[in-house]
Amino acid sequence: MKKSEINFTIALDNENIPEQIHWHATDKDSPEASETKSVSISLWDHQQRNTLRMDLWSKDMPLLDMKRFYVDMLGGLAQSVLNATGDTVMSEEINATCERLSQHVKKEFAQG
Repeated sequence: MKKSEINFTIALDNENIPEQIHWHATDKDSPEASETKSVSISLWDHQQRNTLRMDLWSKDMPLLDMKRFYVDMLGGLAQSVLNATGDTVMSEEINATCERLSQHVKKEFAQG
């Protein structure tokens, strides 16, 4: 069986707020760790039947980029729901929400 690892290294300030986030995966093309401004991980706890979440972002992550990040994640979830369950209703509803949120973010961006 093949195994793969994904590692995150978080540099924290004195108040434990992320200043830098780096990630590396054993299957990644580049041998060096890559910097990112935000990471969101969700895990399904099958015993408790709930989701465990970890959301981290660096203190220099721009607000509009954060909003775009969440809209993009929702869009990815819409495709994942479709792939995993075949439920087109859930997928289309999530995509419709993404479209509304995308318009909201575009409007904010245009306003400065």
